[in-house]
Amino acid sequence: MAEGYARELFGEKAQIYSAGVISSFVHPMAIRAMNEENIDMSGHVSKTIEEIKPQIGDSVDYVITLCSHAEQVCPRFPGEKKHLHWPIEDPVQYFGPKGDRKFREVRDQVKQKIQDFYEELYGKASK
Repeated sequence: MAEGYARELFGEKAQIYSAGVISSFVHPMAIRAMNEENIDMSGHVSKTIEEIKPQIGDSVDYVITLCSHAEQVCPRFPGEKKHLHWPIEDPVQYFGPKGDRKFREVRDQVKQKIQDFYEELYGKASK
């Protein structure tokens, strides 16, 4: 969800890459929650850092981890300039209607964090 919002908001101002602890699928509830925001993530796949490293190399400006598990186990980039941690709960353990609510809640938290980060770097967004 963070990648979807960041790509939407930052556009050409930044190269956005997303990776997780393991390579997997994008959760259907995440896709549904983002569709409600008119952001199509149906073609996205979950990638590991090793999978995206050939595209980005060792030098990145920002690394942002979202859940506490990722904060603990994600490797650092040797050339990362700044590491940020946004402690947002991973909603995958929730199912059914409660899961849909939790994914929307997390979606909204991620959206706000991305917007705040954008404004810190570039000022108020025109969208």
